[in-house]
Amino acid sequence: MRMNEVGNGINNTIAPFRVLIVDDMATNRLVARSVLARYGYEVEEAESGEKALSMLAERQYDSVLMDIMMPGMDGFEACHKIRTELELTLLPVIMLTSLSGPDDVARSMAVGANDFIHKPFNATELLARVNAAVTHKRLTDRLDDTESVLFALARMVEAKDLTTGDHCDRLAHRSIMFGKHLGCKSEELEALRRGGVLHDIGKLGIPDAILLKPGALDDEEWVVMRRHPEIGARLCSSLKTMQMTTDIISCHHERWNGSGYPKGLKGEDIPLLARIFQLVDVFDALTSDRPYKKALSTEKAIEIMQQECAKGFWDPELLGQFIALLRESAEVLELPRSFAGDKSSTIFDSIAGLGVDAKHWIK
Repeated sequence: MRMNEVGNGINNTIAPFRVLIVDDMATNRLVARSVLARYGYEVEEAESGEKALSMLAERQYDSVLMDIMMPGMDGFEACHKIRTELELTLLPVIMLTSLSGPDDVARSMAVGANDFIHKPFNATELLARVNAAVTHKRLTDRLDDTESVLFALARMVEAKDLTTGDHCDRLAHRSIMFGKHLGCKSEELEALRRGGVLHDIGKLGIPDAILLKPGALDDEEWVVMRRHPEIGARLCSSLKTMQMTTDIISCHHERWNGSGYPKGLKGEDIPLLARIFQLVDVFDALTSDRPYKKALSTEKAIEIMQQECAKGFWDPELLGQFIALLRESAEVLELPRSFAGDKSSTIFDSIAGLGVDAKHWIK
Protein backbone atom coordinates (compact mmCIF):
# COMPACT_ATOMS: atom_id res chain seq x y z
CA MET A 1 0.00 0.00 0.00
CA ARG A 2 1.24 3.49 -0.83
CA MET A 3 2.17 5.46 2.28
CA ASN A 4 0.52 8.68 1.10
CA GLU A 5 -2.81 6.94 0.56
CA VAL A 6 -3.33 6.13 4.22
CA GLY A 7 -1.86 8.94 6.31
CA ASN A 8 -4.62 10.37 8.50
CA GLY A 9 -7.28 9.20 6.09
CA ILE A 10 -6.11 11.34 3.17
CA ASN A 11 -6.27 9.75 -0.26
CA ASN A 12 -3.56 11.51 -2.20
CA THR A 13 -3.24 9.40 -5.33
CA ILE A 14 -4.00 12.34 -7.66
CA ALA A 15 -1.06 14.43 -6.43
CA PRO A 16 1.73 12.39 -4.79
CA PHE A 17 3.58 13.96 -1.91
CA ARG A 18 6.69 15.72 -3.21
CA VAL A 19 9.80 15.73 -0.99
CA LEU A 20 13.11 17.51 -1.56
CA ILE A 21 16.19 15.80 -0.10
CA VAL A 22 19.14 18.15 0.49
CA ASP A 23 22.49 16.51 1.26
CA ASP A 24 25.99 16.88 -0.20
CA MET A 25 26.53 13.10 0.06
CA ALA A 26 25.01 11.21 -2.88
CA THR A 27 24.83 7.98 -0.88
CA ASN A 28 22.73 9.63 1.83
CA ARG A 29 20.35 11.02 -0.79
CA LEU A 30 20.10 7.61 -2.41
CA VAL A 31 19.19 5.86 0.85
CA ALA A 32 16.48 8.39 1.72
CA ARG A 33 15.12 8.34 -1.82
CA SER A 34 14.91 4.54 -1.89
CA VAL A 35 12.89 4.51 1.35
CA LEU A 36 10.45 7.23 0.31
CA ALA A 37 10.03 6.28 -3.36
CA ARG A 38 9.07 2.76 -2.34
CA TYR A 39 5.95 4.22 -0.72
CA GLY A 40 4.85 6.46 -3.55
CA TYR A 41 6.61 9.70 -2.72
CA GLU A 42 7.85 11.90 -5.55
CA VAL A 43 11.44 12.63 -4.55
CA GLU A 44 13.86 15.25 -5.86
CA GLU A 45 17.43 15.91 -4.79
CA ALA A 46 19.70 18.87 -4.18
CA GLU A 47 23.38 18.51 -3.37
CA SER A 48 23.73 21.89 -1.65
CA GLY A 49 21.78 24.53 0.23
CA GLU A 50 22.17 26.93 -2.69
CA LYS A 51 20.66 24.41 -5.13
CA ALA A 52 17.81 23.67 -2.72
CA LEU A 53 16.86 27.34 -2.50
CA SER A 54 16.84 27.60 -6.29
CA MET A 55 14.56 24.56 -6.61
CA LEU A 56 12.24 25.74 -3.84
CA ALA A 57 11.86 29.10 -5.56
CA GLU A 58 10.66 27.39 -8.74
CA ARG A 59 8.51 24.51 -7.53
CA GLN A 60 6.23 23.50 -4.66
CA TYR A 61 7.18 20.75 -2.23
CA ASP A 62 5.37 19.12 0.68
CA SER A 63 8.47 18.71 2.83
CA VAL A 64 12.25 19.17 2.85
CA LEU A 65 14.78 16.76 4.36
CA MET A 66 17.77 18.99 5.09
CA ASP A 67 21.24 17.77 6.09
CA ILE A 68 22.90 20.11 8.57
CA MET A 69 26.60 19.55 7.82
CA MET A 70 27.20 20.67 4.22
CA PRO A 71 30.05 22.68 2.70
CA GLY A 72 29.28 26.28 1.79
CA MET A 73 25.75 26.97 2.94
CA ASP A 74 24.96 24.58 5.77
CA GLY A 75 21.48 23.35 6.71
CA PHE A 76 21.00 26.00 9.38
CA GLU A 77 21.54 28.84 6.92
CA ALA A 78 19.48 27.16 4.20
CA CYS A 79 16.56 26.65 6.57
CA HIS A 80 16.76 30.27 7.72
CA LYS A 81 16.64 31.48 4.11
CA ILE A 82 13.67 29.23 3.37
CA ARG A 83 11.76 30.99 6.13
CA THR A 84 12.97 34.54 5.52
CA GLU A 85 13.96 35.06 1.89
CA LEU A 86 11.56 32.56 0.27
CA GLU A 87 8.89 33.20 2.95
CA LEU A 88 7.90 29.51 2.98
CA THR A 89 6.74 29.64 6.58
CA LEU A 90 4.46 26.59 6.40
CA LEU A 91 6.77 24.24 4.50
CA PRO A 92 7.89 21.41 6.83
CA VAL A 93 11.68 21.24 7.12
CA ILE A 94 13.12 18.14 8.78
CA MET A 95 16.80 18.33 9.66
CA LEU A 96 19.01 15.30 9.09
CA THR A 97 21.88 15.27 11.54
CA SER A 98 24.51 13.10 13.15
CA LEU A 99 24.73 15.72 15.90
CA SER A 100 22.89 15.20 19.15
CA GLY A 101 23.76 18.10 21.44
CA PRO A 102 20.95 20.26 22.85
CA ASP A 103 22.51 23.36 21.28
CA ASP A 104 22.14 21.84 17.81
CA VAL A 105 18.51 21.00 18.41
CA ALA A 106 17.86 24.50 19.75
CA ARG A 107 19.60 26.09 16.78
CA SER A 108 17.56 23.96 14.37
CA MET A 109 14.33 25.15 15.95
CA ALA A 110 15.57 28.74 16.07
CA VAL A 111 16.05 28.86 12.29
CA GLY A 112 12.57 27.41 11.71
CA ALA A 113 13.03 23.63 11.46
CA ASN A 114 9.96 21.55 12.32
CA ASP A 115 11.65 18.30 13.28
CA PHE A 116 14.96 16.42 13.09
CA ILE A 117 16.10 12.87 12.46
CA HIS A 118 19.38 11.41 13.60
CA LYS A 119 21.66 9.73 11.07
CA PRO A 120 21.98 6.92 10.34
CA PHE A 121 18.18 6.97 10.34
CA ASN A 122 15.73 4.13 10.77
CA ALA A 123 13.49 3.66 7.72
CA THR A 124 10.35 3.31 9.84
CA GLU A 125 11.11 6.51 11.75
CA LEU A 126 11.87 8.38 8.52
CA LEU A 127 8.56 7.33 6.97
CA ALA A 128 6.57 8.18 10.08
CA ARG A 129 8.08 11.64 10.50
CA VAL A 130 7.90 12.55 6.82
CA ASN A 131 4.34 11.27 6.48
CA ALA A 132 3.21 13.29 9.49
CA ALA A 133 4.87 16.40 8.07
CA VAL A 134 3.51 16.16 4.54
CA THR A 135 0.01 15.22 5.70
CA HIS A 136 -0.11 18.29 7.93
CA LYS A 137 1.19 20.41 5.04
CA ARG A 138 -1.59 19.27 2.69
CA LEU A 139 -4.24 19.90 5.34
CA THR A 140 -2.79 23.38 5.90
CA ASP A 141 -2.77 24.02 2.15
CA ARG A 142 -6.43 23.09 1.90
CA LEU A 143 -7.31 25.40 4.76
CA ASP A 144 -5.22 28.19 3.24
CA ASP A 145 -6.93 27.73 -0.15
CA THR A 146 -10.39 27.90 1.44
CA GLU A 147 -9.52 31.00 3.42
CA SER A 148 -8.04 32.63 0.31
CA VAL A 149 -11.30 32.09 -1.57
CA LEU A 150 -13.27 33.64 1.30
CA PHE A 151 -10.93 36.63 1.43
CA ALA A 152 -11.20 37.09 -2.34
CA LEU A 153 -14.99 37.02 -2.13
CA ALA A 154 -14.91 39.57 0.68
CA ARG A 155 -12.67 41.81 -1.42
CA MET A 156 -15.27 41.64 -4.17
CA VAL A 157 -17.80 43.13 -1.78
CA GLU A 158 -15.35 45.89 -0.86
CA ALA A 159 -14.56 46.53 -4.53
CA LYS A 160 -18.24 47.11 -5.33
CA ASP A 161 -18.17 50.21 -3.16
CA LEU A 162 -15.53 52.43 -4.72
CA THR A 163 -15.89 55.01 -1.94
CA THR A 164 -14.51 53.02 0.99
CA GLY A 165 -10.84 52.87 -0.05
CA ASP A 166 -8.74 50.72 2.28
CA HIS A 167 -11.69 50.16 4.64
CA CYS A 168 -11.01 46.45 5.22
CA ASP A 169 -7.28 46.89 5.72
CA ARG A 170 -7.86 49.76 8.14
CA LEU A 171 -10.35 47.69 10.12
CA ALA A 172 -8.01 44.71 10.25
CA HIS A 173 -5.06 46.81 11.44
CA ARG A 174 -7.03 48.91 13.92
CA SER A 175 -8.81 45.89 15.36
CA ILE A 176 -5.47 44.17 15.95
CA MET A 177 -4.02 47.24 17.67
CA PHE A 178 -7.09 47.71 19.86
CA GLY A 179 -7.02 44.00 20.67
CA LYS A 180 -3.37 44.25 21.70
CA HIS A 181 -4.23 47.23 23.89
CA LEU A 182 -6.85 45.07 25.62
CA GLY A 183 -4.46 42.15 26.06
CA CYS A 184 -6.16 39.79 23.61
CA LYS A 185 -4.53 36.43 22.89
CA SER A 186 -2.87 35.69 19.56
CA GLU A 187 -5.81 33.63 18.26
CA GLU A 188 -8.17 36.48 19.14
CA LEU A 189 -5.98 38.95 17.29
CA GLU A 190 -6.03 36.67 14.26
CA ALA A 191 -9.83 36.51 14.43
CA LEU A 192 -9.96 40.32 14.57
CA ARG A 193 -7.67 40.52 11.53
CA ARG A 194 -9.89 38.15 9.59
CA GLY A 195 -12.99 39.94 10.79
CA GLY A 196 -11.69 43.19 9.33
CA VAL A 197 -11.84 41.69 5.86
CA LEU A 198 -14.70 39.20 6.22
CA HIS A 199 -17.24 41.13 8.32
CA ASP A 200 -19.41 42.09 5.34
CA ILE A 201 -18.86 38.99 3.18
CA GLY A 202 -22.58 38.19 3.58
CA LYS A 203 -23.38 41.15 1.32
CA LEU A 204 -22.60 38.77 -1.54
CA GLY A 205 -26.12 37.49 -0.90
CA ILE A 206 -27.70 40.95 -1.11
CA PRO A 207 -29.04 42.06 -4.54
CA ASP A 208 -27.05 44.88 -6.13
CA ALA A 209 -30.26 46.89 -6.50
CA ILE A 210 -30.28 47.15 -2.70
CA LEU A 211 -26.57 47.02 -1.97
CA LEU A 212 -25.67 49.79 -4.44
CA LYS A 213 -28.82 51.89 -4.12
CA PRO A 214 -27.76 55.56 -4.02
CA GLY A 215 -30.62 56.69 -1.79
CA ALA A 216 -32.08 55.54 1.50
CA LEU A 217 -33.40 52.00 1.76
CA ASP A 218 -37.10 51.46 2.42
CA ASP A 219 -38.38 49.14 5.16
CA GLU A 220 -38.57 46.07 2.92
CA GLU A 221 -35.07 46.66 1.59
CA TRP A 222 -33.72 46.99 5.12
CA VAL A 223 -35.18 43.59 5.97
CA VAL A 224 -33.11 42.12 3.15
CA MET A 225 -29.97 44.11 4.00
CA ARG A 226 -30.07 42.99 7.62
CA ARG A 227 -29.68 39.39 6.54
CA HIS A 228 -26.05 39.88 5.54
CA PRO A 229 -24.51 39.02 8.96
CA GLU A 230 -26.27 35.64 9.02
CA ILE A 231 -25.40 34.95 5.38
CA GLY A 232 -21.73 35.74 6.07
CA ALA A 233 -21.68 33.57 9.18
CA ARG A 234 -23.04 30.62 7.20
CA LEU A 235 -20.37 31.09 4.54
CA CYS A 236 -17.58 30.85 7.13
CA SER A 237 -19.08 28.55 9.76
CA SER A 238 -17.85 25.30 8.19
CA LEU A 239 -14.24 26.21 9.08
CA LYS A 240 -13.57 25.42 12.74
CA THR A 241 -10.63 27.82 12.76
CA MET A 242 -13.06 30.59 11.82
CA GLN A 243 -15.36 30.21 14.85
CA MET A 244 -14.23 33.40 16.60
CA THR A 245 -14.27 35.26 13.28
CA THR A 246 -17.78 33.96 12.63
CA ASP A 247 -18.86 35.56 15.92
CA ILE A 248 -17.60 38.91 14.61
CA ILE A 249 -19.34 38.47 11.25
CA SER A 250 -22.69 37.47 12.76
CA CYS A 251 -22.75 39.97 15.66
CA HIS A 252 -21.01 43.17 14.55
CA HIS A 253 -24.37 44.94 14.11
CA GLU A 254 -25.72 43.94 17.53
CA ARG A 255 -26.05 46.67 20.16
CA TRP A 256 -25.38 46.72 23.90
CA ASN A 257 -29.04 47.53 24.68
CA GLY A 258 -30.41 44.76 22.44
CA SER A 259 -31.63 47.05 19.64
CA GLY A 260 -29.25 45.67 17.02
CA TYR A 261 -29.58 42.87 14.49
CA PRO A 262 -29.87 40.07 13.41
CA LYS A 263 -30.61 38.44 16.78
CA GLY A 264 -31.14 41.39 19.10
CA LEU A 265 -28.42 40.21 21.47
CA LYS A 266 -27.86 42.31 24.57
CA GLY A 267 -24.90 43.17 26.79
CA GLU A 268 -22.30 40.46 27.30
CA ASP A 269 -24.38 38.03 25.24
CA ILE A 270 -22.71 39.79 22.33
CA PRO A 271 -19.32 38.06 21.85
CA LEU A 272 -16.41 40.13 23.14
CA LEU A 273 -14.57 40.21 19.80
CA ALA A 274 -17.71 41.51 18.07
CA ARG A 275 -17.96 44.30 20.67
CA ILE A 276 -14.31 45.17 20.11
CA PHE A 277 -14.67 45.13 16.35
CA GLN A 278 -17.85 47.23 16.15
CA LEU A 279 -16.18 50.15 17.94
CA VAL A 280 -13.37 50.13 15.40
CA ASP A 281 -15.90 49.83 12.57
CA VAL A 282 -17.96 52.80 13.78
CA PHE A 283 -14.87 54.94 14.37
CA ASP A 284 -13.59 54.17 10.88
CA ALA A 285 -16.95 55.10 9.33
CA LEU A 286 -17.04 58.40 11.21
CA THR A 287 -13.46 59.41 10.39
CA SER A 288 -13.52 58.45 6.69
CA ASP A 289 -14.76 60.43 3.70
CA ARG A 290 -17.99 59.28 2.13
CA PRO A 291 -19.98 60.74 -0.79
CA TYR A 292 -22.57 61.97 1.68
CA LYS A 293 -20.17 63.40 4.30
CA LYS A 294 -16.66 64.56 5.05
CA ALA A 295 -14.41 62.71 7.47
CA LEU A 296 -14.87 63.82 11.06
CA SER A 297 -12.03 64.62 13.43
CA THR A 298 -11.07 62.09 16.07
CA GLU A 299 -12.51 64.26 18.86
CA LYS A 300 -15.82 64.70 17.00
CA ALA A 301 -16.00 60.95 16.40
CA ILE A 302 -15.37 60.34 20.11
CA GLU A 303 -18.15 62.76 21.00
CA ILE A 304 -20.63 60.98 18.72
CA MET A 305 -19.65 57.54 19.99
CA GLN A 306 -20.09 58.71 23.58
CA GLN A 307 -23.55 60.00 22.70
CA GLU A 308 -24.40 56.66 21.08
CA CYS A 309 -23.06 54.83 24.11
CA ALA A 310 -25.37 56.89 26.33
CA LYS A 311 -28.25 55.65 24.18
CA GLY A 312 -27.14 52.08 24.85
CA PHE A 313 -25.42 51.22 21.56
CA TRP A 314 -21.92 50.25 22.75
CA ASP A 315 -20.18 48.47 25.60
CA PRO A 316 -19.32 51.44 27.89
CA GLU A 317 -16.22 49.82 29.43
CA LEU A 318 -14.76 48.91 26.03
CA LEU A 319 -15.55 52.35 24.64
CA GLY A 320 -13.65 53.90 27.54
CA GLN A 321 -10.65 51.72 26.69
CA PHE A 322 -10.91 52.64 23.01
CA ILE A 323 -11.07 56.36 23.75
CA ALA A 324 -8.04 56.01 26.04
CA LEU A 325 -6.11 54.38 23.19
CA LEU A 326 -7.17 57.14 20.78
CA ARG A 327 -6.02 59.88 23.13
CA GLU A 328 -2.81 58.22 24.31
CA SER A 329 -1.52 56.43 21.20
CA ALA A 330 -3.69 57.36 18.21
CA GLU A 331 -0.74 56.90 15.86
CA VAL A 332 -0.75 53.11 16.34
CA LEU A 333 -4.16 52.97 14.67
CA GLU A 334 -2.90 54.53 11.45
CA LEU A 335 -2.53 51.99 8.67
CA PRO A 336 1.19 51.52 7.92
CA ARG A 337 2.26 51.17 4.32
CA SER A 338 3.80 47.80 5.14
CA PHE A 339 0.53 46.35 6.48
CA ALA A 340 -0.49 43.17 4.60
CA GLY A 341 -3.97 42.11 5.66
CA ASP A 342 -4.32 39.25 3.16
CA LYS A 343 -3.01 38.27 -0.26
CA SER A 344 -6.30 38.84 -2.09
CA SER A 345 -6.02 42.62 -1.74
CA THR A 346 -3.35 42.70 -4.46
CA ILE A 347 -5.89 41.43 -6.99
CA PHE A 348 -8.01 44.50 -6.54
CA ASP A 349 -5.04 46.84 -6.37
CA SER A 350 -4.18 45.55 -9.86
CA ILE A 351 -7.73 46.11 -11.10
CA ALA A 352 -7.75 49.66 -9.76
CA GLY A 353 -4.38 50.28 -11.38
CA LEU A 354 -5.86 49.38 -14.76
CA GLY A 355 -8.62 51.92 -14.28
CA VAL A 356 -11.34 49.27 -14.30
CA ASP A 357 -14.65 50.07 -12.60
CA ALA A 358 -14.76 47.16 -10.18
CA LYS A 359 -18.48 47.70 -9.54
CA HIS A 360 -19.24 46.72 -13.14
CA TRP A 361 -16.44 44.15 -13.43
CA ILE A 362 -17.89 42.07 -10.60
CA LYS A 363 -21.42 41.88 -12.02
